Amino acid sequence: MSKVAVVTESVACIPESLIQSLNIHTVAFYVHRGQEALRDLITIKRQEFYDWLPTASEFPKTANPSPNDYLELYEKLALEDIRNIVSIHISSKASGAYQAALVAKEEFIGRLPDLRIEVIDTVNAAMCQGWMAIEAARSALAGKSLDNIVDQVKGMIPVTRFMQMADTLKYLYMGGRIGKATSLLGSMLSIKPIVSMEDGIIVPIGKARSRSKAYQTMVDLLESAVGQMGKIKIAYMHAAAREEAEKIKLLVDERFTVVEELFTELSPALGVHTGNGTAGFSYFPVKD
Repeated sequence: MSKVAVVTESVACIPESLIQSLNIHTVAFYVHRGQEALRDLITIKRQEFYDWLPTASEFPKTANPSPNDYLELYEKLALEDIRNIVSIHISSKASGAYQAALVAKEEFIGRLPDLRIEVIDTVNAAMCQGWMAIEAARSALAGKSLDNIVDQVKGMIPVTRFMQMADTLKYLYMGGRIGKATSLLGSMLSIKPIVSMEDGIIVPIGKARSRSKAYQTMVDLLESAVGQMGKIKIAYMHAAAREEAEKIKLLVDERFTVVEELFTELSPALGVHTGNGTAGFSYFPVKD
């Protein structure tokens, strides 16, 4: 096991194969479905959730992990003789997860003076958070120090971004996560909204009258950010819409140098806020 443990959350949406191979440790969010309190990707899986969501008569809610959830994982790692932990979290402006992890850290480090836990607010979500955890885990397995890994993750924060298109903003609105994208609500029946995250909150970045035009707009915005044939690592994200993510990939492959690509489905705790049919990507530029 690496000398530095990487902790993140289920909402990072990292493919299970990478969680296993890179030894990434995740803490589950909660999905409240009626009277049920379900643990994201543990007691509620993606297919079950997305099959159920369009039929829901009551809007589900989500909750971030408690300080005790993080504390339990930190304790488990300490028992495995880990003394360096980097804990990588969804935007503190979108969730209380970061604050909960800070509380857990402060409670635990008093017991073990030689333990270091670095808690990082990614100011982002989904596979932007996921990419940071993946790259941190790769560095940990390569023997990098905790300080080096923290610097690496913080260096990714300003340049890692997502774009996604949704059939509707209804779920973001009902879940209270719509941020500055309220400007698109009035015309949401006639357009395909494109959103991203800036400074930790959801923002509108474009709109189109069809999926295909929305995808083209997203790729144009990507080219503006990284340049024609720019080198990127990219994760195609979707909510029960893999075929839509594949369409975006075809456009990206024509215009960029893709160093690494992943496909991932949003976890239920994020799907609550997007609804079925969302498709998009998270990326960061790769230096030579």
